[in-house]
Parts: sequence; C-alpha cells; structure tokens
Amino acid sequence: MRYLPKSPAERREMLASIGAQSIDDLFASIPKQFRLKAPLRLPGPLSEYEIIEYFRARAAENSCGYTSFLGAGVYNHLRSVVTDALIQRGEFLTSYTPYQAEISQGTLQAIFEFQTLMCELTGMEVANASMWDGSTATTEAVLMAERLTGRRRVVVARSLHPEYRQVLDTYTRNLGLHIQEIGFTATGQMDAARLEAAIDSETAAVVVQSPNFLGVIEQVPHLADLAHAKGALVVTAVTEGVSLGAVRPPAGADIVAMEAQSFGLAPSYGGPYAGVIATRDKFVRQMPGRLAGETLDTEGRRGYVLTLATREQHIRREKATSNICTNQALCALAVAIHLCLLGKEGLKELADQNLAKARFALRTRKSSRRAARVFRPIFQRIRRRTATFGEVGECRTPAGKNYRAAAPRQLLSGTDQAGAVLHHRDDTAHRNRTHDHCAPANSVEAGLVTGLTSSVRKEIYSSCCLVVL
Repeated sequence: MRYLPKSPAERREMLASIGAQSIDDLFASIPKQFRLKAPLRLPGPLSEYEIIEYFRARAAENSCGYTSFLGAGVYNHLRSVVTDALIQRGEFLTSYTPYQAEISQGTLQAIFEFQTLMCELTGMEVANASMWDGSTATTEAVLMAERLTGRRRVVVARSLHPEYRQVLDTYTRNLGLHIQEIGFTATGQMDAARLEAAIDSETAAVVVQSPNFLGVIEQVPHLADLAHAKGALVVTAVTEGVSLGAVRPPAGADIVAMEAQSFGLAPSYGGPYAGVIATRDKFVRQMPGRLAGETLDTEGRRGYVLTLATREQHIRREKATSNICTNQALCALAVAIHLCLLGKEGLKELADQNLAKARFALRTRKSSRRAARVFRPIFQRIRRRTATFGEVGECRTPAGKNYRAAAPRQLLSGTDQAGAVLHHRDDTAHRNRTHDHCAPANSVEAGLVTGLTSSVRKEIYSSCCLVVL
C-alpha cells in the first residue's frame, strides 16, 4: 500500500470541516508541558546503503561467541531449514487473520493442525492459537479462571517464572484481583501445606509452573486436589514445551498456558513467539482468542472455519474475553511444521537428550568444590551454589558464558541445543562443529564425541554442555 500524503490545501479543508484552525488545535486536550516542542532528534534521511551500514554497525556491537545458560523459557534450539522455507511462502508469510473462510483454507488448516498438536502435547481437549507468548497466555488463563468462577483471589507459586509474575501483576493490578504468592520448600516444589491454608472460598485459581523456574517438576495432581477441594481452578504454565516429551502432561490442570518458542522459533531478541491456552471443552466459551474448526461444505467436502472468535471485533464488547491476543498464525505454522518434522519419537528423543545433558553436566559439576546441586528432580536446569554473584538477574563470566543469578551465591544453569554447539575458537573445533550437536546421549556422556580431539572435548564438557542434539 502506497503512502499518499495530503496537500496543504487538503489539510486546511479537513481542519475547516471539523472546526479547527490548525493541527495544534487537535492536541489542545494535552497539557502544554507534555507536548513535543521541537522535532525529534532522528538521524537521516539516509539512503538505502547508509541504512544497511547503520544496522550492520549496530549488529557488530552485540556480544558474540558466548554460551548462554540463561534458559528460563527462551531457548536457541536447532531449527530445520525446512521450517523457514515453508513459512516464507507468500501465501503464509503475507496472510492476514482468516476471517473469510472461502479464501483462507490453507491458513485455517494450519491453525487447526497446530491446535490438534497442542491438545496432544498438553492432554487437554481444546487449544487456541492466538496468544502472544507464554507470559501473556498465563495471564489470560488467570482472567479466564476469574470469569469461570466469579472469584477475585489468585494463589501463585513463587517458583513461577518471575517475568510471568510481573506480567500477571501488571494486568491484574487495576482489575481488583488479589494475588498471593506461595513459596517453595527445600525440594524446590511449591509448599503444599501453605497452599492448602491459602485457598479459600474466594480463590479463583492456583497458578503453578512445571517444570518450574528452578527446573523442578511439581506435584501437579496433588496441588490440583487441594485446589479442587475448595472449588478453585488450576492453571499450569509450561515454559519449555520440550519437557512434555519426557514428563506426563499436567494431569489435574484445568487450564494449561504454554510457551511454544522451543518448537521451531528463534529467540529473535524476545519475539515474536507463540503462546498457547489449552483447556477442557466445558470451559471453551470463556477461552480467549480464536479457534479454528473442521466442517463440511454443501458438497460434503472437508473445510475449515473460525469456529469460535471471542474478540470484540466479532461479538458484543461486554461479551468479549480476549485482550492479550493477536493473529499468531505464522508462528503457529512454524511450530506445527517443526513438530511434524520431529514426530512423536523425535520429540521424545529430544527431551531425553535434554535430560541426559543436564545429568551429564550435574555429574561434571559435582567434581568441583565450588558447585553443588540444590534441588531435585530436574529437567534441563540446574541450580548451583557458587562463591560468587550476589544479585538476582543475568550475569556474564570472564570465561564467556551467560548465567542467571537466582539468589546470593546461587546460579541457575540452563542451555539449549544450539547453545551447546562448540564455542571454542579453535580451528579443529570449527571443523568438527556438526559432530558435537549430532552426538547421541550415550556417546556424549561417555566423552566419546566422534572427530574431536581430547583437548577440545575437555573444553566442551568443562564449560557448557547441558543440552545437545
């Protein structure tokens, strides 16, 4: 679509038609001290060549060659080139929200397949495909529970991802919902005794993450029994979808909020990702976003339509349930392609590889007097005691590795497939880079990666291997 600017004469005509003397009159309601008094200090105008050089220079300022142990819901997993090749086809890349089913069958079918895969992963009966990411999906799940129960209190595990808790606080702060956090025990799991005492007749939902932010698997069925005994719903957040290839789906949960970034989506400096809400069929009327469904046309042929659309563009505003949602069809398509390429056995093997590398790293670190395991059981993340780093947040070591500080003298270690590929700047390591990330679990744990010298293997295993595929 071309941009056609208005001429001065046309602007005067438009102002006259609404009774304004100048464009400044349009901003009269804004106090003068808050108005822009001078043009913004923006560079340019720049030529195409200058713009390209500008962004090359900005990209060169990024740190390169670091092994990331940050984890926490964003993982640089290896992605097949097939995924990018397919989602870049024009009919997918430029498609808009599929309001008109007669011209959107490809997009609608892709969304339908994505929803089906999400149901199979989570064990739920229905899933949507229009959440921004895992954090906003979790908040939407809480608001959904509030509508279903008519209650105004929410009990949240402190082991839920801190950024998810921040998003939840931002959205509920002015809605009259009361959020209460429950700590975790020495095992890293949510304190069930305190949870039971905290749930009352006004509790809408209990929010728990499993595996949680500490990498510990929660006892979701037991927590669900405590919540259901007092009429509350259970919202289970899943920040690493790969874990569902190794652990059971969150049985007992009423709503599952998941981040699907691990399946074919690059970190991309924070997005876009693909959030998921999956739930039971009886709750579908309060589910946010949209659902694609399968139907038959007048000639009996299979087709796809938007079965449920709960945004205010489609229905009366007072009946709308969606706030934090958008058309995530392209990201959902990437996830669907990635999962279809993996298959059931491939996903299981991928999860087993994650777990095997975490165990290998744990055995390696046990030999160090400066590190000790804090919690169990784990999936992909290890919390270690250390003699340095005192602030919670991200930190970088002189050795070229990024960690997440969890507490004074404690670090969270978590990495991904691509992060465990060699970061050693030795020519031999570069030549054998592919051998490392394709090594099976048993050979990595035994230290027998094909084609690598012993010195390079030592560099790998003493620094970064938590996850390899």
